[in-house]
Amino acid sequence: MKKRALAFAAVACSLALLVSGCGGTGGSSSGTAKSGKVIINAYASEPQNPLIPGDTNETGGGKPGDLLFAGLVSFNAKGEASNEVAQSITPNADATQYTIKLKDWKFTDGTSVTAQSFTKSWSYTANAKNAQLTSSFFSTIKGYDALQDAKSLQGTEQLSGLKIVNDHEFVVTLSQPDATFPIKVGYLAYAPLPESFYKNPKAFGEKPVGNGPYKFSKWVHNQEIDLVKNADYKGDRVAKNDGVNFKIYTSDSAAYADVQAGNLDVMETVPSADTKTFLKDSSLEAYNKAGSVIQTFTIPSNLDHFKSNTEEGRLRRQAISMAIDRKTLVSKVLNDVGTPAVEFTSPLTPGYSDSITGNDNLKFNKTKAKELWAKADAISKYDGKLTFSYNADGGSKPIYDAIVNQLKNNLGINAATDPIPTFQEFRNDVTKRQIKGAFRTGWQPDYPSAEDYLFQLYDSAAADGNGSNDGDYKNSAFDALMTKAYAAKSTDAANKIYQQSQEILLNDLPAIPLYYSNAYGVAAKGVKNFEMDWQNLPVYTDMTK
Repeated sequence: MKKRALAFAAVACSLALLVSGCGGTGGSSSGTAKSGKVIINAYASEPQNPLIPGDTNETGGGKPGDLLFAGLVSFNAKGEASNEVAQSITPNADATQYTIKLKDWKFTDGTSVTAQSFTKSWSYTANAKNAQLTSSFFSTIKGYDALQDAKSLQGTEQLSGLKIVNDHEFVVTLSQPDATFPIKVGYLAYAPLPESFYKNPKAFGEKPVGNGPYKFSKWVHNQEIDLVKNADYKGDRVAKNDGVNFKIYTSDSAAYADVQAGNLDVMETVPSADTKTFLKDSSLEAYNKAGSVIQTFTIPSNLDHFKSNTEEGRLRRQAISMAIDRKTLVSKVLNDVGTPAVEFTSPLTPGYSDSITGNDNLKFNKTKAKELWAKADAISKYDGKLTFSYNADGGSKPIYDAIVNQLKNNLGINAATDPIPTFQEFRNDVTKRQIKGAFRTGWQPDYPSAEDYLFQLYDSAAADGNGSNDGDYKNSAFDALMTKAYAAKSTDAANKIYQQSQEILLNDLPAIPLYYSNAYGVAAKGVKNFEMDWQNLPVYTDMTK
């Protein structure tokens, strides 16, 4: 998700922040603490990395990160943006330059949030020497290309397109027009950082100092991340509770049982075995509405016989996609807490369309799938085993067991699952490009725009470890359309270009779209204001009990 890679259950599997993993030992919730303070105990997974905004692109770190940091803008539950730390964000005539003025704001260590808090943080994340996972989000800022040769850099070089006017004003010059920029800056990667970060980034990540609605209290690895209300926060996300304690689980079933028992207050998924009954379960509060998360699996673009830039590879990808009966997966495995995918964004994304040319490749067609596979074999015979990796702690087993069975039965190929114990291990293997088969992916949006689903996951600039293009897909025609969309004069015009770009994706299939996860989850009895937002996550700040 975020923005991210998602780790939670198969029925709600991340790429923004992708989606995060489920389950752990967890802990018990006492509801209202003895001190009289209301603490929300929330379901979570162990973050892949230390809690550094620019190195967080999955929900394990993204959920606490979004509460710890305040950016230039924030989003309400519907995904509508409003200024947070920014006083104003003013573009020039062609959206190639933005003047940003800041409100008076402080970090939780008492130091001021200044223009340099943003420019230095953005440059650090963009600088390839620092190997931050969200580097590609800064690719349209002037000077980004000069910071991509890690061997020639020190790590302290700054983006040339960032100019400080004074402590409360700076100017951003882009290398190309980018009309999405005022929305994009609401993503966690664009958060400001205090000067203390640069003294020891690793130590900071273990005990982060933010400027958001909550303050960091403690992180007991593989057990919990504890946040407390920031009484000095003055944005529009003021907490109605006194803190959020993220309980780390390695079993979504264990977490669900804790919600039923009142030992866990909220979780943004439901175990596959309980999706048939959770809406009628009187022991908890249930939520189930259309959502914005897309679930996919990715086949590395350089995998032999499956290379996305060859005819053989494209034929095999299309054959696999057509051999999957998405309607059956959604109805029989997910119990209708999802919707079959017809394109690469989501039904809640501006510009979404169910009639993009090429989406027949996402429709079940057993006969055509076999024909395409035979054509690929005529080019180069394939007798190997195609494996599907996923994190075993996220509830994904039922969906991937079903996919493998469908491919065996409908396509007659040798397919098998290859589960990896935890989401953290799984994401590390993905990041290090150690998985030699297909692997589970998904995307929880960072900001409400098709650009977030398309550029950040499939543009060449986001490949090779510079972003969330985990399959390292590269297509110059697709890249050119991304550039064209940035220069569009209106959102509607940009969305038409994004739809055109998806015709390329639907042909090449760098990832195979499966379904859109509903925003669904459960809360314990006694929890008030349980609602899920445009990212399919609980609105933690509003919850009380």
